[in-house]
Amino acid sequence: MAKNGFRQGQTQLQVAPDWTVGIVTSRFNEDITSELQRGALEMLEVSGIEKSQVVVCDVAGAIEIPVVCKALFLEKKVDAVIALGCVIRGETTHYESVCNSVERGCTQVALEFTKPVISGVLTVENHQQALDRIGGSHGHKGKEAALTALEMIQLLRKLKNHGS
Repeated sequence: MAKNGFRQGQTQLQVAPDWTVGIVTSRFNEDITSELQRGALEMLEVSGIEKSQVVVCDVAGAIEIPVVCKALFLEKKVDAVIALGCVIRGETTHYESVCNSVERGCTQVALEFTKPVISGVLTVENHQQALDRIGGSHGHKGKEAALTALEMIQLLRKLKNHGS
């Protein structure tokens, strides 16, 4: 039975008390990532998710995100993970390696567990672009990631129930 109804676009979200959500947040560029996490937590709460339904893990950098996403599925049996980070292009090719590694790792984990790993990892050219994505001209990517996680939990549960 749903605790709360919430509409995202054309989807009516019905949050259930047995849903669990993981959040993995990189501490690198913490002024940005802490705001992504705050926004995600706020949106989960507004949508009807209790604090007891959320497992929050902080990691050193974006590269560490996929392994902790996998651990949350294995050890905490979460229904979805929200991956939050901020990779700002520098003067070296390290940016490309980090972005590709995180995307590939999160995708691999999602496919392995058939559970959503929602990317809220900002990949931007500069600090201002990151600020624009935490409540600026491009919305709040932490909040958007939280809503997407809930929508995906609902969809995957619906698909599972139709198969029974």
